[in-house]
Amino acid sequence: MQILVLAPYPPYPPRGGGALRVFHLLRILAEHHRVTLLTFAPDAAAAQALSPLRDWLELHIVMGPPHRSLRQRAFTTLVSPLPDMALRNASPAYVTTLNNLLVSGQFNVVLAESIEMAPYLMQAQRHGLRTILDEFNAEYLLQRRAAINDLQHVFRPKALVGGVYSLIQWLKLATFERHILQAVDRVLVVSAEDEAALRRLAPRACLHLVPNGVDCTYFAPPAEAPHPTNDLVFVGTLDYRPNVDAVLWFVHEVFPLVKRMHPALRLRLIGRRPHRSLLALHDDRHIVVTGEVADTRPVLAEAAAVVIPMRIGGGSRLKLLEALAMAAPIVSTSLGAEGIPGLRNEEHLLLADTPSAFAHAVSRLVTDRTLAQHLGRNGRLFVCAGYDWSQIAPRLEAAIRW
Repeated sequence: MQILVLAPYPPYPPRGGGALRVFHLLRILAEHHRVTLLTFAPDAAAAQALSPLRDWLELHIVMGPPHRSLRQRAFTTLVSPLPDMALRNASPAYVTTLNNLLVSGQFNVVLAESIEMAPYLMQAQRHGLRTILDEFNAEYLLQRRAAINDLQHVFRPKALVGGVYSLIQWLKLATFERHILQAVDRVLVVSAEDEAALRRLAPRACLHLVPNGVDCTYFAPPAEAPHPTNDLVFVGTLDYRPNVDAVLWFVHEVFPLVKRMHPALRLRLIGRRPHRSLLALHDDRHIVVTGEVADTRPVLAEAAAVVIPMRIGGGSRLKLLEALAMAAPIVSTSLGAEGIPGLRNEEHLLLADTPSAFAHAVSRLVTDRTLAQHLGRNGRLFVCAGYDWSQIAPRLEAAIRW
């Protein structure tokens, strides 16, 4: 088959949740199909970094998408019937390049990565092509959770503004996602929870579960386990709203309780584009905002514990799969472990949803290294048995074939 893949940002180097998923799906598809990738790149350096992909697919790059100011986003939030995600990647240059490919190519399928690329699938449909949307999250559900979370704090101005924004986006996304689900030929979803949520919007949509995975050969603990540091580690894109919320909740509600029990522990934040609210936490002693690192494996291998204190979001967590593959001791909220069936509290990781319970779970892992190692071993066995990308490949093949 000849497959055209539409990406909202560069999938290489594969860092960050969305880029990782897109990269591995491309790699799987390229093993048996002719793949063409049309992707945005924010600048010349990012475009140049994509060059290794040319060894196994046809690559086309559009610079952008165009910047949208906060004022523009606020205006469209108030007056446009479309959600922000449907407007985020609007680009005349992308439309033109896509049209040229559709006219000149002999594609069997067009696959759009993420709901923000869904409008371009409508363009492909006008050329009579089969269309597939890869849904990273049930986006309306993510905004619903964010709205409910923020509107509980109506006396905090920033929370109130965020809550109102999420409420508007939730309602718009429910309408937009329903339309897209009914319009495209097939939809890939990453978890059973997302599948159920999207099914409520469009009962007749053709949904296929293709979960996130992990490369268990690459993400593997060293043969000789290093002595754990005093670092509690959070890994994720640090300007992504659910991650920012998770870190702030942990820092303000959980970390003080942890520090009373273990004063020497520090929190280390690893990931791209730290939000200013997280940069403000950095004191180089108790909280260290490291930012992006080329390789997260040493950090995960040496962590006293990996913390995943998610309170909003959806899909399934690539950062959790990677930490499990590294046999790291993990404390997560129930929401942070959502989307990975079979993952069990006290067997593969510790789950906790209140500040005191989360702090106590961290303390258990720090003080009981036998427990930490036991959970780490079980976690790696679990994730490599069911979530290595080699396990995901047959599901993807089944989903794209007619």
